Amino acid sequence: MKLVRFGNRGFEKPGIVDSAGNLRDASQIIPDFLPETVGPDLIERLKCADLPVVDAKGLRFGAPLARSGTIWCVGLNYALHAKEAGLPIPEEPILFSKAAGTLCGPNDDILFADGMTKLDWEVELAIVIGTPALRVEAGSALEHVLGYAIVNDVSERAWQMERGGQWMKGKSFPNFCPLGPSIVTADEVGDPQSLHLWLEVNGERLQDGNTDDMIFSVAAIISYMSQFTRLMPGDIICTGTPSGVGAGFDPPRWLKPGDRVRLGIDGLGVQEQTVAAL
Repeated sequence: MKLVRFGNRGFEKPGIVDSAGNLRDASQIIPDFLPETVGPDLIERLKCADLPVVDAKGLRFGAPLARSGTIWCVGLNYALHAKEAGLPIPEEPILFSKAAGTLCGPNDDILFADGMTKLDWEVELAIVIGTPALRVEAGSALEHVLGYAIVNDVSERAWQMERGGQWMKGKSFPNFCPLGPSIVTADEVGDPQSLHLWLEVNGERLQDGNTDDMIFSVAAIISYMSQFTRLMPGDIICTGTPSGVGAGFDPPRWLKPGDRVRLGIDGLGVQEQTVAAL
């Protein structure tokens, strides 16, 4: 099942995309997809409901969650990305977070503000947690996953790396977390460690990788994080990016207003964004 939200920003309705590709309105079952409402019980209710079909032509798709829990990120989690960054393979997952206000629709603009000089892209597999996870073993970690989605972990590298302090401030500008177009439930995705993911800028393929290059698997990440915190429904975990980010080129390549970014993951769909000056 694919969970989506559709409509103008601030007025989205919850819906699903069924196995035939039809968009169906779920607002008669649930007012919205929120950390308090997502979970296995909701999925079963949606599977059993006879939901009306909606004409998807021309509709905007918002982030598939109206509001996230914590947005977690894992840094340097692809071996080839660590190599291009000239950094050693981490011995433990590198964790940081993005502000909740970064969450936006999959095709909403990437915002470019005065003072940005090194705006970068990162296609990533996002985990959406469905049931609480505290001190879980890797062997049972995937039982806590509601589903998966595409995320672009947009980053302002100068703010991230050159301004002191932690990485979060280079990751937290509005619209720096396009999510979707859907949350694809875990049963439909299958093995999260064999997914092709890619990203293009202005039609040029710059990232082309596979989740089998992850240093720490989805299960390992969930288990590791749950030793230090209770992961909760609606939490989003951005699991790292493959090689090909702008900072990895010689010379580096940065996004500018007017650039078009397109990215996708097998079975999860495609995002498209335009870089827009504020």
